[in-house]
Amino acid sequence: MVEIKHVSKRYGSKNVIDDVSVTIEKGKITSFIGPNGAGKSTLLSMASRLITKDSGEIYIDGKELGSCKSNDLAKKISILKQSNHINIRLTVRELVNFGRFPYSQGKLTPEDVAFVDEAIRYMDLEDMQHKYLDQLSGGQRQRAYIAMVIAQDTEYVLLDEPLNNLDMKHSVQIMKVLQRMVSELGKTIVLVIHDINFASCYSDTIVALKDGRVVKEGPTEEIIRPDVLREVYDMDIHIQDIQGNKICVYFT
Repeated sequence: MVEIKHVSKRYGSKNVIDDVSVTIEKGKITSFIGPNGAGKSTLLSMASRLITKDSGEIYIDGKELGSCKSNDLAKKISILKQSNHINIRLTVRELVNFGRFPYSQGKLTPEDVAFVDEAIRYMDLEDMQHKYLDQLSGGQRQRAYIAMVIAQDTEYVLLDEPLNNLDMKHSVQIMKVLQRMVSELGKTIVLVIHDINFASCYSDTIVALKDGRVVKEGPTEEIIRPDVLREVYDMDIHIQDIQGNKICVYFT
């Protein structure tokens, strides 16, 4: 379980995160939704200690984040940011190898190689594992980065807009993979996501943020409601039940 308690983050005179408390349950997909500037990515980054919090506490399985050694934390929680800029030319396999760094420090053992092989297989990348990342489509590259996270073998996986720049087909593929990671690998996944219909269809829990504060958190069916979404997005959103999913219509 991840427990975020009264956490705040300030840049200059602006409170990006303002006294936020959130509980993330194990073995589920939790989505952070909200308009631009709501603080979603900042909160995700603080939960992985990529950026420091100004106040409050964050606990991972009962242990305060600040007391964790960096290498131990990297075996517990992994994060994939939306801007994946790597300045060296890598193959898919070389990228996925990086996921084992907390364990191998760059010297792969047979166990590390087995984790890399499994991650590549899991993301269906065997046929392109020796291709360079710049030779791949956006969807293929995103699968490669997720394979790196799988190889890291952390219980908690944090993803910042994993569907960024992906078309519908690849977006659905990624979300289905995340569901499999929860059901088959026992992962706990937290993601920042802009498309509320993907959040609605694939999340167990949703945290709705606005202006650095939590508007509401809870099971998906409690968040995907016209009154809640109006408070979050300042617009009327009609909701239809389609094949058991709550689909948001916001084009009219």
